[in-house]
Amino acid sequence: MLSLIVWSPLVGALIVLMLPKEKVRAIQTVSFVAAGVAFAASLALLLQFDRSTAAMQFVERWLWIPSLNVQYFLGLDGLSYPLVLLTTFMSVIALVGSLGIKDRVKEYFFWFLVLEVGMLGVFVALDLVLFYVFWELTLVPMYFLIGVWGGPKKEFAAIKFFLYTLSGSVFMLLAILAVYFKAAPHSFDMLELMKAQAAWDPRFQILVFLGFYFGMAIKIPAFPFHTWLPLAHVEAPTAISVILAAVLLKMGVYGLLRIAYGITPLGFAWFLPALIVIAVINIVYGALCAMAQTDMKKMVAYSSVNHMGYCLLGIAGMSATGFSGAVLQMVNHGIITGALFLLVGVVYDRAHTRDISAFGGLALRLPVYSGLMAMTCFASLGLPGLAGFI
Repeated sequence: MLSLIVWSPLVGALIVLMLPKEKVRAIQTVSFVAAGVAFAASLALLLQFDRSTAAMQFVERWLWIPSLNVQYFLGLDGLSYPLVLLTTFMSVIALVGSLGIKDRVKEYFFWFLVLEVGMLGVFVALDLVLFYVFWELTLVPMYFLIGVWGGPKKEFAAIKFFLYTLSGSVFMLLAILAVYFKAAPHSFDMLELMKAQAAWDPRFQILVFLGFYFGMAIKIPAFPFHTWLPLAHVEAPTAISVILAAVLLKMGVYGLLRIAYGITPLGFAWFLPALIVIAVINIVYGALCAMAQTDMKKMVAYSSVNHMGYCLLGIAGMSATGFSGAVLQMVNHGIITGALFLLVGVVYDRAHTRDISAFGGLALRLPVYSGLMAMTCFASLGLPGLAGFI
């Protein structure tokens, strides 16, 4: 079932690649079907998911590269399942927001579906090599989706995103190789490495943790690696801003929880005071920057920096309650911020501006839209009774 969820978007992408570029309706239909199959399959897992166990479920496992002990190893638990469901749901929503794409439609939907494969793979992979392949698979589609279909500064935004993420990936790769050679026998199996780490000395764990942290902090993004995010959001097309905020940022926090904490707990504990400080800076700095913006898209982007600070603060608690709260906040933020970017995109398509000062009296002309925007903003700020408060 997990393979169906992960690879159905890729099948759709290959079919899109074979369709004539003039067949826009067929390209869109195939893309919706592929993403819809992944969403339906992830919903079906809810009926079979055992909430009473912390063990991995729906495991699929076989040797991929026997000489290096690299496995095709997929699994799902209470940490990853909400994020898989969030990814498949928001991908369908983002496809709806992509119907307005008129230029190079075939290439756009191809790269979008490839991006979904990478995002889903990150959340279900339990082998470090497989995890790394999926992690890097998200990089190329995002580069093209921003660089080709973005705004006036799209090339600069795409290159900045690419270089930031790629530089972090180098540190992560070094950390992965370090734990592989440290383990006896050599293994990329996350579950085995979580057991083996008990015999590793603290200094080694600290160095490996820093490698993982630099790779994942850029994706979150944690201060001071956040500068690529506002530009990427402003220049990206609306649907890609939705996916970037709703799913891609969660990959960094997920990686810290699943890998950095699971494999190097002593390194995580050593870095804990600094992580708390960084989380607080994210919260305060993100909020202050958001309040200073006149561009609605940039304001929502900085609010994401603020919200991800709360996720970091949750995992800094190093407790089951904190981890559960961080996962819930990731899901809440994904839905709320995705909705905000969609709403900003709707008004931008009509007014061709995102300047907040240009929308005085909007509620008189668009009362339903204004009500939805107000409700989503209230949820984002954490008004009691809404998702952000929980």
